[in-house]
Amino acid sequence: MASYISSNANRFYAALESAYGSVAAIGASNRIPALKLTVQQQLEVTSRKDKTGSRTFPGLPAGGRRRTNFELQTYMTSWQSAAGGPAYGPLFQAALGAAPLLFNGGMVASCSNTTLAFAAPHGLNVSQAVSSCGEIRFVTVIVDANTVEINAPFTAPPASGTMIGSAVTYQPATELPSASVFDYWDPASAVQRILSGAAVDQMEIQIDGDFHEFHFSGVAQDVLDSASFTAGQGNLTSYPMEPGIGAFDYSIVPGNLGEAWLGTTPAQFFTVTEASVVLKNGLDTRSREFGFNLPQAISPGQRTVQASIGLYSQTDSATPALYQAARQRTPISVMFQLGQTQGQVMGVYLQSVIPEVPQFDDSANRLQWVFQPSRAQGTVDNEIAVAFG
Repeated sequence: MASYISSNANRFYAALESAYGSVAAIGASNRIPALKLTVQQQLEVTSRKDKTGSRTFPGLPAGGRRRTNFELQTYMTSWQSAAGGPAYGPLFQAALGAAPLLFNGGMVASCSNTTLAFAAPHGLNVSQAVSSCGEIRFVTVIVDANTVEINAPFTAPPASGTMIGSAVTYQPATELPSASVFDYWDPASAVQRILSGAAVDQMEIQIDGDFHEFHFSGVAQDVLDSASFTAGQGNLTSYPMEPGIGAFDYSIVPGNLGEAWLGTTPAQFFTVTEASVVLKNGLDTRSREFGFNLPQAISPGQRTVQASIGLYSQTDSATPALYQAARQRTPISVMFQLGQTQGQVMGVYLQSVIPEVPQFDDSANRLQWVFQPSRAQGTVDNEIAVAFG
């Protein structure tokens, strides 16, 4: 007998595509811990002006242009560091653009304040991340083959002879790749879906909520389904079956765990009450091509990266310095660390942000400052870096 389908009987997978709209192959390791996937496909609605002799709408012809929008939400979770990055890494790469940079770690020769020296050549790049004892930091200067400057000191500096942990870093690029997102349900007779050519137009990282969350939204080339699939869609000959379900054990990271480093000379702030980082790609697609009813390519516009921060006002030196920087339009660096355990740590680094003058919120017992979305800037594809350690 037919039955209702439980909304929890659902598994998601994500993988980068080799070409726009060509559905990627997936395995058990591509499964992602998503909360919700919203997909909306609409046909381009045009008005008919032909005279039919009545007021009845005669319908529109098949084959019109289609637009597919999507939004995917997920918690920040733990992952196996040996895998090189989290399962939702393809979505961060689709949002930012560049292939991830993997640092496998190295032995520390010395660490003093923000100067980190290795016992052997490090091979790091500017804005690439390193991690140690549940903390993550970003390289700001390459001093020499063995030495780097990092954006903020480690709370517990690694001792000589200890190992710095591995980290995978996602950075911006001019062009954006597309991803395939798979939406499988139980039972197998239910309608299964695939987003092909999923291009991320907006990525939002929400900080200091109940849990840290990531939101991805954008436009896909098409949404395929097992009920109406025909050979050739997504460059597939048949609708792909779900891969064998492997181990999928993860922990959700509480939203209160992490660090915030803000300022022209970064200081650690313990007074942040809420924060978010939003990246917008100004995405367009080649969707007006003659002879096609689906988009044919991704066309990103100017990138916008903004940070919103709420914090309690204090009489220390670091907090008024933020207000002064906002008034004088002086750039500051912004880094948020989410989590505090190796394998459950993420860093978001904006090297140069012009803070907006904060609003004073005196509705609670303690005065809060609310910095409205403040835009990050850079030179070439370096406004933001996201890393996992």
